Amino acid sequence: MTKINVDSDYFLNQHISITNNREYKKYKHLHIWFPNIFEFKGGVQVYSAFLLEALQSLYPHIEYDVFLKHDTRSFSKFSLINNTRFHFAGKWHIKLRTLAFAIQIFQFSFWQSPNLIISSHLNFTVVAYLLKRLTGIPYWTVAHGVDAWNIRNPALKTALFHADRILAVSNYTRDRLLKEQNLDPSKIDILPNTFDVSGFQITEKPKYLLDRYRLKPEQPVILTVARLASADGYKGYDKIIQALPEIRRQLPDVHYIIAGKGDDRRRIEQLITQLGLQDCVTLVGFVPDNELCDYYNLCNVFAMPSKGEGFGIVYLEALACGKPVLGGNQDGAIDALCGGELGVLVNPDDVEAIAQSLIQILKGTYLHPILYQPEILRQKVIDTFGFEKFKQTLASLMNYR
Repeated sequence: MTKINVDSDYFLNQHISITNNREYKKYKHLHIWFPNIFEFKGGVQVYSAFLLEALQSLYPHIEYDVFLKHDTRSFSKFSLINNTRFHFAGKWHIKLRTLAFAIQIFQFSFWQSPNLIISSHLNFTVVAYLLKRLTGIPYWTVAHGVDAWNIRNPALKTALFHADRILAVSNYTRDRLLKEQNLDPSKIDILPNTFDVSGFQITEKPKYLLDRYRLKPEQPVILTVARLASADGYKGYDKIIQALPEIRRQLPDVHYIIAGKGDDRRRIEQLITQLGLQDCVTLVGFVPDNELCDYYNLCNVFAMPSKGEGFGIVYLEALACGKPVLGGNQDGAIDALCGGELGVLVNPDDVEAIAQSLIQILKGTYLHPILYQPEILRQKVIDTFGFEKFKQTLASLMNYR
């Protein structure tokens, strides 16, 4: 008897193809509302760009009208899709831009009557709710992190309540939304962040960065990539600085690099001076995209013990470079690190726990073998959060609803 080899990928592709055909009949015209995706890169912007790319890839025959509040022009592969049109409000003065954008998305949606509106920021749902009341157009929105917590605005609360679907980037964000708002749990699904797999690879420590910061290849390096914004003080870089005196007692040549800029820099500089750490902490400021992978490969451990992160794409990027990762155990880092399977979770307020965890990781004694298996870390984060997985999850959500 001849043995037939069953190709599971074939059946998966067939299922997606059938799903796509079904969705093409269901959705012929989508309106997408984004803050921006071209001229600024942050967590929401990266998520938005991947969301658009996934939709275009899954449903190339659907018409897309993409409205961008802060961008003034497009310059990427998204422009190559013939049935995708971009509308920009970024040329309006910042004081008038919110009103101009609201009028733009209302007028176009009222006139074109799309099958569905997808907004990657909760604030835009107030307009979507008004349109739904007037025209019946359904709308989805994305809940990222701080934008979805402690909502007090009555209009926004109402718009969120009447959304047809809420895509939360993590279980933490979903749970917090349900705790704080009177929402139907069946309306909230998880569509986790994804990342650019090809842009983050495992390499040796880059010589030009070693030379730039006068570091030795064998020197233990801790890295944090985060905005130094006073509003983002929850990211925990100050706690790592407070932990450094203890870390230095056991690892005297340890060096801490913080990549990012913002208005919290002066406070951090004062803390560094107060603790006498000027010789072992470097604030590098803004890091261009073409150097970011090199910074991950420069470090021996990536650490961001935050307590208010909706998810944290930086964790995925560091893992893709094969680096041990430390995050907080009170926010979306739990999702990004798969409950501790892919990294170390600590109490973000416990400086001693942060210090001891980092010491053990850097000494190679932390009892979690996967931390020291770069290729396995990389493959697991790709399998769990890669773009193909993101597309599959989105396709199932589009088909289900």
